[in-house]
Amino acid sequence: MAATSGLVWFRRDLRLDDNPAWAAATAEHTNVTAFFVVDPALFDRASTPRIRRLLGDVTALDAALAEHGGRLLIRIGDPRVLVPQEASRLRVTAVHVNHDVTPYATERDELVKSALEANGIEWVPEWGTLVHEPGRICTNAGSLSQVFTPFFRVWERTPWTPWPSSGDATITNDPGDALPELDGDYPVLDGETGDAAVAGERGALARLDLAVARADSYDDDRNTPSITGTSQLSIDLRFGTVSPRRVAQIVGESTAGRAALVRQLAWRDWYAHLLIATPSLVEQPMKPQYAALQWRNNDAEFAAWKNGRTGYPFVDAGMRQLRETGWMHNRVRMVTASFLVKNLLIDWRRGERYFRHVLLDADVPQNVGNWQWVAGTGPDASPYNRVFNPVLQSQRFDAGGDYIRRWVPELAGLDASAIHEPWNVGPLELAAAGIELGTDYPEPIVDLAFSRGRVLDAYAAVKR
Repeated sequence: MAATSGLVWFRRDLRLDDNPAWAAATAEHTNVTAFFVVDPALFDRASTPRIRRLLGDVTALDAALAEHGGRLLIRIGDPRVLVPQEASRLRVTAVHVNHDVTPYATERDELVKSALEANGIEWVPEWGTLVHEPGRICTNAGSLSQVFTPFFRVWERTPWTPWPSSGDATITNDPGDALPELDGDYPVLDGETGDAAVAGERGALARLDLAVARADSYDDDRNTPSITGTSQLSIDLRFGTVSPRRVAQIVGESTAGRAALVRQLAWRDWYAHLLIATPSLVEQPMKPQYAALQWRNNDAEFAAWKNGRTGYPFVDAGMRQLRETGWMHNRVRMVTASFLVKNLLIDWRRGERYFRHVLLDADVPQNVGNWQWVAGTGPDASPYNRVFNPVLQSQRFDAGGDYIRRWVPELAGLDASAIHEPWNVGPLELAAAGIELGTDYPEPIVDLAFSRGRVLDAYAAVKR
């Protein structure tokens, strides 16, 4: 093989193992540069904890490369300029990447690809971020299903497109710019200690081991927010410190719980496939009639929702968990989103943007897809007349009130029968628990029955 140089532009694939872009580059070239761009356009949209998580994973990738004698070349600035510039400076023959599906990423990549090809440099994309690449899972008519269940049936029986095998290229040793420094620790979630609290691929594999250990009970435990019953792998999948194929392989489908967990990877693929097929999903409802919805968009109520001060304990617990940890249990994500859209009649896009800013696992296709599902505006969405009752959800999924007590400690003195509806508790019981409604904890900001009728009228008006 003639001596050639290649460049791998890492984005949301911060690992060396099971990474088709890295594998292809190390197999096809004698010298490979690992490259990462600190893009202010993306960093400025992210919360500080998410940037800390990302920078920790980038640092861990650099350390992994150092074990092989190389370094991660880091540049700060606009990748549309820096990628072609560095590729030309290094005289590489090809730039290898793993695709992304967001409108920002696809537009950016098209510009970079054009600039590279104008300089005679090949653009070599792979699909290392998904189990199945877009266009692979189709209906009998050859289109992408707008309903998840038929998509999943094809998804689970479709063989995986093979990924390249790694080679033994020499990794260049040029660290480039220094990463920005941020105060604070690498963010981790409940139960993640030891290796599972470590950044990068090593930590991700330890976190995967924890997920596997509880996978058999996943289907039974995943809706209980007071326990660690979900995989908690969403952040690693977001930053690519573990591949979705590795998760699917190691978890397997030998039990109902494991099969249910792997099914979540199909949802992840489906939303990504939908977004690349319909980029307008980020801004517009997939069902066009809902573009005419008359949102109230009350700023004071939106602030109360963000700060966990709605007067509904289950909603407030979720929003405080999000604010304090950068993560929220999935069941509670649905309830808090429904409360914003259906009970407060606030545009789903405002909630989606807030979640996207704060969540450690913020992933545009998943975030947009799930918000449109809750709002009833997207493909295979929850019916518009489905309004999650936060009290009933609380009583069902946090019966003992343990989740609420953790995140809304001012209500901790109430027993399990009272904590879900403190406004219905007598003054003596409230006083015994040290609570004065309106002072220690807010009164409900909206009546559930009234707000349900209001939102159904609003949706019915545009459906007509």
